[in-house]
Amino acid sequence: MTVEDGKLFIGASRNPDDSINKPEYLDLKFGNRHGLITGATGTGKTVTLQILAEAFSDAGVPVFCADIKGDLSGLAAMGEPKDFLLKRAEQVGLSPYDFQEFPVIFWDLYGEKGHRVRTTMAEMGPLLLARLMDASEAQEGVLNIAFKIADQGGLPLLDLKDLQAMLNYMGEHATEISNQFGFVSKASIGSLQRGLLVLEQQGAQHFFGEPALKISDIMRTTNDGRGAISILAADKLMMNPRLYATFLLWLLSELFEELPEVGDPDKPKLVFFFDEAHLLFTDAPKVLIERVEQVVRLIRSKGVGVYFVTQNPLDVPETVLAQLGNRVQHALRAYTPREQKAVKTAADTFRPNPAFDCATAITTLGTGEALVSMLEGKGAPSIVERTLIRPPSSRLGPVSEEERRKVLSVSPVAEMYDEDFDRESAYEILAARAGKGAQQAPPPAPAPQPSEQKDDSAAGRWTLPGFGNDREQEPAPRETRGRSGGYQRETVVEAAMKSVARTVATQVGRALVRGILGSLRR
Repeated sequence: MTVEDGKLFIGASRNPDDSINKPEYLDLKFGNRHGLITGATGTGKTVTLQILAEAFSDAGVPVFCADIKGDLSGLAAMGEPKDFLLKRAEQVGLSPYDFQEFPVIFWDLYGEKGHRVRTTMAEMGPLLLARLMDASEAQEGVLNIAFKIADQGGLPLLDLKDLQAMLNYMGEHATEISNQFGFVSKASIGSLQRGLLVLEQQGAQHFFGEPALKISDIMRTTNDGRGAISILAADKLMMNPRLYATFLLWLLSELFEELPEVGDPDKPKLVFFFDEAHLLFTDAPKVLIERVEQVVRLIRSKGVGVYFVTQNPLDVPETVLAQLGNRVQHALRAYTPREQKAVKTAADTFRPNPAFDCATAITTLGTGEALVSMLEGKGAPSIVERTLIRPPSSRLGPVSEEERRKVLSVSPVAEMYDEDFDRESAYEILAARAGKGAQQAPPPAPAPQPSEQKDDSAAGRWTLPGFGNDREQEPAPRETRGRSGGYQRETVVEAAMKSVARTVATQVGRALVRGILGSLRR
């Protein structure tokens, strides 16, 4: 049994003479206290991730993980009784050792190996988008202005062409916008436009659009009470590491913004495995690392456990590392000074075991063996133990394409995300506005003197060039946006008029509308 009395069976620890000591467990009530799985290539990190996903699923906890090499897809297929697996099961006392497949939902940004997964520009927000585009500080400032104008002006930013249209608009009205928000450089706008072109060439257009992913669809449970395991096909996505890291960070942000506070539940609401975690922190600006640390610290009270998987514990900043209570350390090599520092860092993070030296043990661990320390009692880390990891119940290796298609055909979200939906958004609204302006081509009106300004709908607030003072009638309001992302389907004039009532609250409380990582709050 992999789940017993509210505990997940991890494996069995060994004594210095290699005899079996005792079984090692992860207490389910501490599953949301986050974790870290580290080790060199080929030491067994992926199998550890696999057996944890199995155990959480059996306990009724939904799981999300990224499949870098394709091996995790084996969770969808029943394991096979191979000699080395049976031997390991006997060594760790796993009896009975049953084989089973698990409820899996396959996802893929490109729609090739799973259901399409998307978000909108508006929901990602300027902070994460700036990270994705590797924007400079000045360029990030321009993005913040673009999103502010869109948020307040009723211009939905859904996909790449919407942001491109907004940047074009800002370039045409750079002087007026600069007077209102601070200097907007046309050079910065041009750099962002080139960045959007690069994103499109890298395939990011598949990621931005609708229908956007609903968080509830990665938090499903089956009729028999098992948690669904959402697996993101990431082999192709890893060709663009920044997009991969930004997508997972956006998903983590969405979980944080959408889920209610639950305190300390008996078991997590969701477990999130962040594989290749070094991609998140490499060259990340300080403000982003601070926000990530804040999300990791606070999201546990929403029942979400975040488990970082990486080769080197030095890949994770100390402020984040301090939040990770459950540790699994596979073997590390210590040939270079940095590797030696990593071994020492890993050893120092454990509660020492007088039976062996952690630093020495880390360099001598075998494949499928790890130093394990889980939270116990009142939440204190257990003494580190040298542990043989249990064998998986699902297949050790990838599923075939035919097996993948069969899983997709019976998926609970089949056909919900597989077709694009392109509704009217900023691109169409701005294009229509430009067309109407070109047809009418009214002569420019002289700017009113301060004494002549009237206290009308535009007084006391910022206005958009060509938006705020329109007098013509517009069509009736359209339908409300499908997801509660903060936009109403209304005309530009109506949006501008409504902004009068929102201006004061917006200036003071915009941070309440966009969350810690800049994504829209529900």
